[in-house]
Amino acid sequence: MISAQAWADARLLWDYHFMHHAPRPCSVAVGLGSHDLGVAEVTAELYHQGMAPVIVFTGATSPTTQALMPRGEAVHYRERALELGVPESAVLLEPRATNTGENIQFTKAVLAEARVNVSSVLLVSKPYEERRSYGMVRKLWPEVEVVCTSTSMSLEEYANSIGEPRMVIDMIVGALQRVLVFPRIGLAIEQDVPDGVVAAFERLCVDGFTSRLMPAKVVLDPRA
Repeated sequence: MISAQAWADARLLWDYHFMHHAPRPCSVAVGLGSHDLGVAEVTAELYHQGMAPVIVFTGATSPTTQALMPRGEAVHYRERALELGVPESAVLLEPRATNTGENIQFTKAVLAEARVNVSSVLLVSKPYEERRSYGMVRKLWPEVEVVCTSTSMSLEEYANSIGEPRMVIDMIVGALQRVLVFPRIGLAIEQDVPDGVVAAFERLCVDGFTSRLMPAKVVLDPRA
């Protein structure tokens, strides 16, 4: 049972994770792999709206996605986009990345090999990954402009669509931890985090929403 206070705290984090960027035409749309096929659906919709001439889907598998997407996140995303009418010629595949840093690094390599000139990236992710992904791209791919977007849902709507509310809140908490920690280990730019958001994060940790937190040794020692 998730308490009313935990839901309220999770909503604070949920709202903070949105970058509130207005989608606009970019050189490429990048769909970040995850358990959520909605990322592929949003990316396909943006393609049909003329927001990007080419798509890169990036991602291998993880413990969360291995059963759902046995052929790999990027492969399943691509299949969903093709079902939605995106032509094969518009989709590039990056099937090796196992974390967001690799998503960025390997996507850059795929685009360079395909000779796609990139000055701006339309970054499509799960809703609660917008801010963390933005901070990482600004650090690891600083030469491009970044526009973040995701499916438009409330926290409750999204949790119901996934079917595992506690896992969703765990992931929201984990994403916030990375916004706080990644800048000091060189993986993201600094972003302002309001005191109320930090307090909500701490309460959720005390309440046990901790399965997606990084190990303490990584948080305390960047060399770990």
